[in-house]
Amino acid sequence: SLQDQFDNLEKHTQWGIDVLEKFIKFVKERTEIELSYAKQLRNLSKKYQPKKNSREEEEYRYTSARAFLATLNEMNDYAGQHEVISENMTSLITGELTRYVQELKQERKSHFHDGRKAQQHIETCWKQLEASKRRFERDCKEADRAQQYFEKMDADINVTKADVEKARQQAQLRHQMAEDSKAEYSSTLQKFNSEQHDHYYTHIPHIFQKIQEMEERRIVRIGESMKTFAEVDRQVIPIIGKCLDEITKAAESIDHKNDSQLVIEAFKSGFEPPGDVDFEDFTQPMKRTVSESSLSNSRADGKSEPKFGGKSKGKLWPFIKKNKLMSLLTSPHQPPPPPPASASPSAVPNGPQSPKQQKEPLSHRFNEFMTSKPKIHCFRSLKRGGAGPEDFSNLPPEQRRKKLQQKVDELNRDIQKEMDQRDALTKMKDVYIKNPQMGDAASVDHRLAELGQNIEKLRLEVQKFEAWLAEVEGRLSMRSEARRQSGLYEAQNTSAVNSCAQDRESPDGSYTEEQSQETEMKVPATDFDDEFDDEEPLPTIGTCKALYTFEGQNEGTISVAEGEMLYVIEEDKGDGWTRIRRNEDEEGYVPTSYVEVYLDKNAK
Repeated sequence: SLQDQFDNLEKHTQWGIDVLEKFIKFVKERTEIELSYAKQLRNLSKKYQPKKNSREEEEYRYTSARAFLATLNEMNDYAGQHEVISENMTSLITGELTRYVQELKQERKSHFHDGRKAQQHIETCWKQLEASKRRFERDCKEADRAQQYFEKMDADINVTKADVEKARQQAQLRHQMAEDSKAEYSSTLQKFNSEQHDHYYTHIPHIFQKIQEMEERRIVRIGESMKTFAEVDRQVIPIIGKCLDEITKAAESIDHKNDSQLVIEAFKSGFEPPGDVDFEDFTQPMKRTVSESSLSNSRADGKSEPKFGGKSKGKLWPFIKKNKLMSLLTSPHQPPPPPPASASPSAVPNGPQSPKQQKEPLSHRFNEFMTSKPKIHCFRSLKRGGAGPEDFSNLPPEQRRKKLQQKVDELNRDIQKEMDQRDALTKMKDVYIKNPQMGDAASVDHRLAELGQNIEKLRLEVQKFEAWLAEVEGRLSMRSEARRQSGLYEAQNTSAVNSCAQDRESPDGSYTEEQSQETEMKVPATDFDDEFDDEEPLPTIGTCKALYTFEGQNEGTISVAEGEMLYVIEEDKGDGWTRIRRNEDEEGYVPTSYVEVYLDKNAK
C-alpha cells in the first residue's frame, strides 16, 4: 500500500542520514589523530632540540649535527602540515556536513509531513463518501418502508381516510429524503474521485519526487565530501615533499672532511711529539744513555722512598694530563735580573762543581702552594673541573690561544653593546634638551656615567687579554722558529754533554744518572695522592750549568749555585726564564742569562 511505501522511504532516508553522521564521526576522529600525531611530532622535535647555554650548542658546529638540527626543524614543519590537514577537514567536511545534516533532517521531516497530510486528507474524503453512501442507503430503505406502509393503509377498508392521507404524506417525505441523499452521495462521490485522482497522480508523486531529490543531494554531498577528504590530504603533499627534500639536502650537506678539521682545530694542543728513544748500551756503563725505565729501576734498587702517587708511569709527556703543579710553577711575571758583572772562578765550564744545596721537601712546596690563594684555591677543584686561571695558563698553547681569542671577541661584543646603549641614551638626552616637556635631561646623566665606566673597564680587560694573546702567539712562533734552528746546535750539544761526563760521579764514587734522563717526583704519601696519581713530571730536554749564583726568592723560582749542573725541562719562551730541575723534588725557573744550556739531540 501507499502507507507501506512511505514507511520504506522513511526508513531509507533515515539510513542515509545515519551514513552521513557516521562519515562525519569518521572525519572527526581522523582530525583528532592528525592533531595528536602533529603534537607528538612537535614534542619529539622539541625534545631533541639543543638546550640553551649547554655543551650541545657547541656540538652544532659540525655539519652532521647541523643536518640533524635541520631535520628536527623540518619535522616541526612536517607536523604543521598535519595540523593543516586537521583544520581543513574540520572546516570543509565536519563543519559543513554537520550543518547539512541538520538541514536535511528538517527537509525530510517537511516532506514526510506533507505526505502524511495528503494521506490523511484522502482518508477523510473516503470517510465522507462512506458516510454519504450509508445515509443514502438508509433513506432509500426508509422510503421503501413508508411506501409499503401507505399501500397497506390504502388497501385496508377499516382505516380512516385521514390515516391513509397521513401515510401517503409520510411516504412522499421519505421518498424526497432518499432523493436528496442520492444527490448528496453523487456529489460526494464525484468529489472523492477527483481528490483521489489528485492524490495519486499529483500530490503523492510530487512528494516522492522531492524525497528522491533530497536523497540524491545527500548522495552527491557525501561523494563530494569524500573527494574533499582526499584533496585536503593531497594539498599538503607538495609541502611535505619539500620538507623531505630539505631533510635530504641537509643530509647531503654533511662534510666529513670539514667535521674532522673542526675536531683537529678544537683539540690541537700545540705540543710537539716526543723524540726517538735512545739506545741503552749496557756494555759501556760509563757512556750509556739511561732511559726512564732504567732510571726508575736504579732508583728503586737503591731507595725504598715511596714514589709520588704510588705508581710508576711510563707515559710520554705530550700524551699525559696537564700537570696540576704547572699552574703554580709558572714563569715569574717580572723580568729576570741581569747577570753579575764578572763571573766567579767556579763558573768556568769545566771547573769544580759547587756543593749542591740541601733539597727542599716537596711537602713544603705543597704547603706553600695551598696557602698561595691568588694562584690556586684547591687542588681538588682542578681535578674535578673547577674554574681555571683567568689567563687560561692551565691549557695547552693552542687551546689557550683559542680561549683567549674567544674572550677578546666576547669582551668586544660587550663593549659594542654598552656603546650602543650609550649612543641611545645620548640621543634621548638631546631630545630632552630640545623638548624639556618630554623628560629631564639630567635624569640620564647617571646612567651615561655608569656606561662610560663599564666601557672603560671592558677596554682594560680587552687590553689585558690581548696582551696574553700576543704573548701566547709570540711563544708559539718562537717555538716553531726554535725547532727550525735546533739542527744548528746538535754538534755543540753532543760535545757539551760529553764534556760533562766527568761530573756525573757522586762523592761516594757511585754513578750518577745522566742529566738528560727524565726523573720521577718522589714525596711522602699525603692526602693528595689520589689527586695526582694520574700526573707525571715534565721530561728533561737537556742539561745546563749555572754560570752565576741565583737566589730564587720569588714564587716559582729556584736557587742555584755557580757551576751546578741541572736538568732543563722547558726552554726560554721569550720571557727571559728557563725552567730547570735539580732532582725529583726541586724544580723552578732561573734567568736564562745565568745558565749555559745544552739541549739533547733526541730530547724526550
